Amino acid sequence: MKGKYTKIILTSIALTLVVCGVIGGTVAWLIADTKPVVNTFTYGDINITLEETDTNTDGDNNPNTNDYPMIPGNPIKKDPKVTLKANSENAWLFVKLEKTSNFDSFMTYEIADGWTALSGVEGVYYREVNKADSDAVYNVLKEDADKNTVFVKDTVTKEMLNLLDSGTTSNYPKLTVTAYAVQKDNIATAADAWAKIPANSNP
Repeated sequence: MKGKYTKIILTSIALTLVVCGVIGGTVAWLIADTKPVVNTFTYGDINITLEETDTNTDGDNNPNTNDYPMIPGNPIKKDPKVTLKANSENAWLFVKLEKTSNFDSFMTYEIADGWTALSGVEGVYYREVNKADSDAVYNVLKEDADKNTVFVKDTVTKEMLNLLDSGTTSNYPKLTVTAYAVQKDNIATAADAWAKIPANSNP
């Protein structure tokens, strides 16, 4: 009996499949289509430059290695500018100012408006910059009628300057400016963006 029941079940299944096949063959299906949508994924980019006027006091025609004579109490025109190039993506823009150990004994400066000191990182400042159709240029050092960048302190003496000339001090005062840019999208804070710069070193 067991074998008989088994055969009936299998036959019934086979018949059902045949019936479905017959019905399917008689239906006129409603079908529509569209033109394909082609999605091309490109990449965004960020491009910056850092430039300043060449004083040509050192005769090398290189604005990145300017020499400036120090006269106590005098301002020195030093005008580094960072440019976020047109169509760059939204960015965290940074500048890092590095001073030699003797710089503060001789000179002083102020950072330009619009920059914010990055907490916990000496000499690093940032600003948020949005994508634009044209270049966006930002002064690094404060520039106005009276304070155009770097000042030689009026406390500097001839003796101090003579020591520089004699080579007694380790080096001449130097101020090095470096600029960085990191995408702003999906990076919540300036600190997070700064941490993504490899070793926070000069490019």
